[in-house]
This record gives sequence, structure tokens and C-alpha cells, in this order.
Amino acid sequence: MTADERARLVEQTASAWRPRDRDGRVRAHPAWYDLDDTGRREAFEAAAGIRWIEASLDREGLSSTARAVLVRIGRDR
Repeated sequence: MTADERARLVEQTASAWRPRDRDGRVRAHPAWYDLDDTGRREAFEAAAGIRWIEASLDREGLSSTARAVLVRIGRDR
């Protein structure tokens, strides 16, 4: 795997988008399975940083992931 391929997988895994199965359950991003442990840690750290930035910019302090969870459980604002 090239450095560019690895960076692309980390970026995809760090994104908020996740596939859903037929029952609507959230699944792991497909890129997750192509990363080794180090790549998965990098993706986690990148995702945490992205969510922190999102929450910092939101007047209620919520990330897009937090908002999606609230909508999913029926507590959307």
C-alpha cells in the first residue's frame, strides 16, 4: 500500500459517513478493514480532531456526529 492509499483510507475512515445494513444499523466504514492497527489509531485520532473542531464551531457545542445521534434517537432540535 502506498502512502497516498493509506492516507486516503485514514481520511475515509475518519469521516462521519457510515454505511447501514438492511435493518438500518450503522456498520464500520469499509476502509476500516483495510487499515492495520496503526492506521486505525490514526483514523481515530483524526476523527476525534474533526469532531472537536465541529463542536467548537457549533453554538451548542455539538459535532455533526452528536447531532446525527440526537436525530436518530428522536431528540433532534
